[in-house]
Amino acid sequence: MIRTCLVVILCTTISCSNYGQLKVITDLPNKLDENSGIISFKDSTVWVIEDNGNKDEIYKVDFTGEILKTLKVKNGDNDDWEDLAKDSLGNVYIADIGNNQNERKNLTIYKIPNPEIEPGDKIDAKKIEFNYPEQKEFPPKDDALLYDAEALFHHKNKLFIITKNRSNPFTGDAYIYSVPDKPGTYNATLVGKINLCSDWKTCQITGVDISPNGDKIVALSYGKLFVFTEFGWDDFSKGKIVEIDLETRTQLESVCFLNDTTLLLSDERSHGTGQNLYRYTLKP
Repeated sequence: MIRTCLVVILCTTISCSNYGQLKVITDLPNKLDENSGIISFKDSTVWVIEDNGNKDEIYKVDFTGEILKTLKVKNGDNDDWEDLAKDSLGNVYIADIGNNQNERKNLTIYKIPNPEIEPGDKIDAKKIEFNYPEQKEFPPKDDALLYDAEALFHHKNKLFIITKNRSNPFTGDAYIYSVPDKPGTYNATLVGKINLCSDWKTCQITGVDISPNGDKIVALSYGKLFVFTEFGWDDFSKGKIVEIDLETRTQLESVCFLNDTTLLLSDERSHGTGQNLYRYTLKP
């Protein structure tokens, strides 16, 4: 018993020292070292995707790190899958919106039915294709690289995207766009512009989600959370924004709400650390 307690204490200490305010739930499987998006339907599992160069698949993983199910996404081409979102009906949206060089003209969000009830090993996808009307050059000049994106969430009948600023010099500016949640081809609507902070290492947005009750939005960066409350639609940036330093600087890529106060986060394997699933509880 004493030995077990010492192991628990040691592991807890290591976790806290390496991952700041984040509590490690489990290591993610080796094949998910480039995980880029997560959603949760249940208290003990998540669905995970990987980004550019990986398979057109979505994975169900439990809180022990075991892959329970793999679904091939039919009609889904993983150019650069960067986030997952879900709606109140259980539909899932795969954001193929990664655009590091700001030169893509094939931005797509794949809409799939609830993967929890899919009986087979494949799932059909429908395409929501779009462009950013404000982008005139592919790529733009170095000081206008504003059209990469890794962050998507669903609200009512729309999908909201926060872009990732890759400009040099870095200004911290990011755009908020919306597109309809129905298959089709669209010009994305620019609904807002935000500037959360100016340090490029910790201010590029890598994930976003909205709470089940709809009163909070969280945006993730490499080490920080930005919590939006008291907002209106569609430009939710006009509300109250609180910055939270997670006190860790791993390659955090994904965030989703488990419930109205608990977040799940994940990071890629980078420089010998990360590739974990974490829990974080928002303070009242």
